[in-house]
Amino acid sequence: MSAPTALCLYRVSPGREAEFTELLKRHWPTLHALGLVTDDRPLHYQGAERDGRPLFVEIFRWVSEAASRLAHEHPEVMAIWEPMDKITEARAGRPNMEFPHVQPIEVVQSA
Repeated sequence: MSAPTALCLYRVSPGREAEFTELLKRHWPTLHALGLVTDDRPLHYQGAERDGRPLFVEIFRWVSEAASRLAHEHPEVMAIWEPMDKITEARAGRPNMEFPHVQPIEVVQSA
């Protein structure tokens, strides 16, 4: 099985978007410098939930299943994750941040 892709959903508190963006700018580069993610550049999206409150999405690939667990041991990563936690909010029974790991599947056959 290949290394997992992380789909990161961040429910940012209204008015904190610029502050969150500054943290997000440091997130992948920090993970990459520590050798925890692949060289594939991350994808970032900004939108809103149904109620209009800000939602950010980040997509990247870990180098291994263990890398996501190892990230919790690095002070450099925690220096980003802890402030992220403080400027995000739980909504509609969902946590402030979610990190499902997914694997690609072939659905549409190439022509």
